[in-house]
Amino acid sequence: MGYLRRHPRAVPYLLIAPGLAWLAVLFVVPLYYLVTTSLQSGDIYEGFRLTWQWSNYGDMLSQYRPQLVRSALYAAIATVAALLIAYPIVYFIARRGGQWKSLLLVLLVAPFFVTYLIRTIAWQTILADEGLVVGVLRDVHILAPDGRLLATSFAVVAGITYNYFPFMALPLYVALEQLDGRLLEASSDLYANSVRSFLRVTLPISLPGVFAGTLTTFIPAMGDFVNAQLLGTPKQYMIGNVIQSKFLVIVDYPLASAGAVILMVLILVGVAIYARALGAERLTG
Repeated sequence: MGYLRRHPRAVPYLLIAPGLAWLAVLFVVPLYYLVTTSLQSGDIYEGFRLTWQWSNYGDMLSQYRPQLVRSALYAAIATVAALLIAYPIVYFIARRGGQWKSLLLVLLVAPFFVTYLIRTIAWQTILADEGLVVGVLRDVHILAPDGRLLATSFAVVAGITYNYFPFMALPLYVALEQLDGRLLEASSDLYANSVRSFLRVTLPISLPGVFAGTLTTFIPAMGDFVNAQLLGTPKQYMIGNVIQSKFLVIVDYPLASAGAVILMVLILVGVAIYARALGAERLTG
């Protein structure tokens, strides 16, 4: 205590020291080993050595560019789909839920207390060729008699959208729940119709939730591999499937690490561009 009285400026640094130590152990150190592994060469039999093999990055980009592009495309489509589905549902809960608001919110996220793998396997049953969904779509001629949903890009994107839905819904709920109803009344008094009130009042106020929800949905969706593996075929594999296979099946640790670093860098660059375009500082401020 005497030291703190003599050096009051040290108090903030002492308070953040545990957090910095935790960050160093669980982020900085693993990141260091990931980067150094990506620059190694060798094999599982003779061992891997740090030889500054920068060509690992070029090999990943040249060999697996389709999977990278597919990952970004699937993640973007799933994020937009989750936003379009979640926004009206969450808006209703936040603005019209009343005394049932908490219960409705629990019902919205309750299915996601089931493990991720079980939820994805359930989609195999839902989209099965002889299942109810496909049968109805065939009966109304949306699908051909031999058409299918499982093992298609649609199934993979649907699984990603469903599994990461709470990451979109909860930030939106926080933003919309804070909307002051008097602002909507004021816009109505100024002769704004429902559409104009939504575009000029509700949507701008909810943009921080949209920003947070899209980021927390897109980032994990970009690296997902479970949905493509269980709901798709190798034609729908994403970069996460490549990295998982390199690590656990082929045991090519340097190339797998290079893929993970590339994925991380692409996500960081994309997030930075998105934040700048949307004006993240203004939103979070």
